[in-house]
Amino acid sequence: MEQRNQSRVSQFILLGLSEVGELQPLLFWLFFSMYLITFSGNLLIILAIVMDSHLHTPMYFFLSNLSFVDICFTSTTVPKMLLNIQTQSKVITYEGCLSQMYFFMLFGGLDNFLLTVMAYDRFVAICHPLYYMVIMNPKFCGILLLACWLLSVMDSLLHDLMVFQLSFCTQLEISHFFCELKQMIQLACSDTFLNNLAIYLASGLLGVLPLIGILFSYSRIVASILKISSSGGQYKAFSTCGSHLSVVSLFYGTGFGVYLSSTALRNSRASAIASVMYTVVTPMLNPFIYGLRNRDLKQALRKLFTFFVRETPPGQLGQSLSVRNHEFYSSCMHSIPLSVDFLVFNFSMPNM
Repeated sequence: MEQRNQSRVSQFILLGLSEVGELQPLLFWLFFSMYLITFSGNLLIILAIVMDSHLHTPMYFFLSNLSFVDICFTSTTVPKMLLNIQTQSKVITYEGCLSQMYFFMLFGGLDNFLLTVMAYDRFVAICHPLYYMVIMNPKFCGILLLACWLLSVMDSLLHDLMVFQLSFCTQLEISHFFCELKQMIQLACSDTFLNNLAIYLASGLLGVLPLIGILFSYSRIVASILKISSSGGQYKAFSTCGSHLSVVSLFYGTGFGVYLSSTALRNSRASAIASVMYTVVTPMLNPFIYGLRNRDLKQALRKLFTFFVRETPPGQLGQSLSVRNHEFYSSCMHSIPLSVDFLVFNFSMPNM
């Protein structure tokens, strides 16, 4: 049995995706490129929604928050990986590891909950169009967003505090490119029964239940669409859900794929490589899915590019964004007691 450290562990070793030295430059530029695409793509989505008043609706309100969360989700893991490759160091401090694990679970949970809320928004829009403006009002949308944050914060904080109570042995190597919860628990010397129990309960309650909610929403949506007599009306109704359904399939498909592959292979390095799909690739593809399949968003992006290309007087862009932030802040102060002014955007309801 390995000897337990009596003092608090000061650092861990992130083994990364590969220990082959010749592959490190390739990995650096590959992940650097994917990170830039993810950051710029999601940022363009946010700016397009903020600057186009036609997109100040609940659907795009949640989409802008999803884009922000995707930026944060990728920024939790990739920059540290790039830094380790560049400095040829695999060390991460104990505090840094716990912080990275906390924010990774936080933004991963937010992705999950936001996709569920967006499915509910589409359900209300298609199944109850006459009551859409009443149900999806700014106050209720703010409450839904706040609930997503509270659930994600409580879940990630619970796991982080439980890992903080564990004692670790002399084996401090993590076969991953970031501090992943299950990897951390496997390194512990102390009893991890409660940690594993918390993982299974959280996966069931906060993972499976949102998926059930999404499936229920889409079952009702499909049933409502089939009642439409014209094929053109059916296509128009379903086209509003196409992008979201693609993102949901990609998010849960890659997540379950990584889980099944890690269970079957029982290889930590193979699991780390597979996890790239949902930690990096999925957030990178989301802007393309929404941008290419959504006509209104494509038009907003064209306007945004035109806005930046044409000659603009100095300070006009900053002044425009400042006015919109002021409008948003005033609206949110009346909508919910606690507002986060870089996450929520003021919007008006669409005419349906």
